[in-house]
Amino acid sequence: MVLSAPPRSTSPRSTSVRRLTKSTAPKPRRRIRSASRMDAFAPYMYIAPFFALFAVFGLFPTVFTFYVALFDWNPIGGQTFIGFENFVTLYGDERFWNAMRNTFSIWILSTVPQLLLALFLAQLLNNARLKFANLFRMTMLVPYITSVVATTIVFASLFGRDYGLINSFLNLFGIESIDFAANTFASHIMVSTMVLWRWFGYNTLIYLAALQAIPKDVYEAAAIDGAGGFKQFIFVTIPSLRPVIIFTVIVSTIGGLQIFTEPLLLSSPGLTGGAGRQFQTLSLFMYEQGFGDFKFGYGSAIGVTLFALIVVFSVINYLLSRRITSDE
Repeated sequence: MVLSAPPRSTSPRSTSVRRLTKSTAPKPRRRIRSASRMDAFAPYMYIAPFFALFAVFGLFPTVFTFYVALFDWNPIGGQTFIGFENFVTLYGDERFWNAMRNTFSIWILSTVPQLLLALFLAQLLNNARLKFANLFRMTMLVPYITSVVATTIVFASLFGRDYGLINSFLNLFGIESIDFAANTFASHIMVSTMVLWRWFGYNTLIYLAALQAIPKDVYEAAAIDGAGGFKQFIFVTIPSLRPVIIFTVIVSTIGGLQIFTEPLLLSSPGLTGGAGRQFQTLSLFMYEQGFGDFKFGYGSAIGVTLFALIVVFSVINYLLSRRITSDE
């Protein structure tokens, strides 16, 4: 007797169950694709908040400044489109050229000594035989965290005409007292000293971090070849610090061309940078025209010009530094 297999059920209910099971079966390929897409977009989601904030507080104000520079813009009146008339008026304004001369003079007097002093101090603090090295490194940040207002009060007293410590020291050598606030070059030295004192510690720590990243084997090899301390500094330390030096030069250029707080506090309550505008910078001149005289269009034209100057000088610094690197 032969037994046959039972016939399969062909009822409508079993057919619908099979179709439902087949339609709801997992599809691993689609899940893998969706997971890969999420992995691809995850980095952009992480950095999206920064770019969103930058677009609102950085990019939009910059673009809007270019737009306002084309108008005769009164914040409490009307806005009339005048094209490039603000720029034509600006480039014929002697106050603008005076502010530009002051800006470049203060920038050079503050940036060059600042970076040289920072490099020298970083080399000293990197010395392994220096006692209490961490204490001295911490003190480098004291000028950076000190209030700018307090710094201005102290330096205004130091450079005072009648009872200032600097003039008292000069009088010991028979030199007459200097009115630093009234003399053009002397006022630039005063402002530059304030900027130098505030920022040299910041750059010192940047150089120090870069120095500590240089392998000791390089100095040992140089010493075996007969190079002394000075030659090691010139031929080992400086080439190794070149990228960091380029960074500090560009950042100092950007900050130096935007000097604002120190001249503003010294010229307070006015915005002219002294009676003869002897230390009025471009940033202070822009603030005076925009928020002092309410000429927003004219002030925006100054801001656009300052933006172009910073871009040009930053690019020049980068190209010169890159060319020096390629030549070596």
